[in-house]
Amino acid sequence: MKRPKISVIGAGNVGATCAHWAAVKELGDVVLVDVVEGMPQGKALDLAQAMPVAGWDVTVAGANDYDATAGSEVVIITAGLARKPGMSRDDLLIKNTQIVSSVTAEVARRSPAAKLIVVSNPLDAMVYVAQRTSGFTHRNVIGMAGVLDSARFRCFIAAELDVSVEDVTALVLGGHGDSMVPLVRYCSVGGVPLAQMMSAAKIDELVTRTRNGGAEIVALLKTGSAYYAPSLAAVEMAEAIVRDKKRIMPCAAFCQKEYGVGGYYVGVPAKLGADGIEQIIEVELDAAERAAFDASTEHVRQLVASIKL
Repeated sequence: MKRPKISVIGAGNVGATCAHWAAVKELGDVVLVDVVEGMPQGKALDLAQAMPVAGWDVTVAGANDYDATAGSEVVIITAGLARKPGMSRDDLLIKNTQIVSSVTAEVARRSPAAKLIVVSNPLDAMVYVAQRTSGFTHRNVIGMAGVLDSARFRCFIAAELDVSVEDVTALVLGGHGDSMVPLVRYCSVGGVPLAQMMSAAKIDELVTRTRNGGAEIVALLKTGSAYYAPSLAAVEMAEAIVRDKKRIMPCAAFCQKEYGVGGYYVGVPAKLGADGIEQIIEVELDAAERAAFDASTEHVRQLVASIKL
């Protein structure tokens, strides 16, 4: 049986680690693409040589051109500049718009039926760029955001309460940045509302840490940004699509009437399956949550308004 093809564009830390997770999950044959000669080939060869050790029957190949990506079922776009200390995601807008637009045009031409998962920052704006450039339907272009942000929130909650991360449920909506909206009312630990397990002051502290989760890692690394968690979050989304799992995951999805967004990509819960985004889930928001979500959405609108394609 022919295996699905998963292409990853950008062989830096995020891209190479995406290729690793995709191979580990045996999602399909993996193609790693980068403009740096030899780098994707070398990383792919190293990863391919790990397959016999673990008994994973997938191929991993590297390339400097896009022909190798033809016929991909899922394309994960990680290409672009990474954040450095002192930089916001928004600082990357102009340069990464050029990069993501160029990359998307290449992969769309060769894989017109693919689902695109965008990881490049500023995330919500780059998903918009990828959709506009590809001309794909909105359900087939998705941004990785809420899976990562929710995982960070879950991580901090589990560590604070000394419980298994498996028992922590969290939901983060809005733009992927400082204006993201962790929905505390929808967080629980083993089914128990978070507010019954932790003080309001501590919850506020963890909410702030979640919003600054990426910047905290950038400050520690000094020469790079997060890649283990972002890459696995993207591959979890790819798995939901390739295996038609119908998972409900928070991701940057195109919302028109939903949440009153009016035609922008923003983080919301969505059902992911073989048809990409198959349903957007609208959760009830109280007045404070609505105000925070609207403010986050407005920030996304401002970013998109400054993009020139």
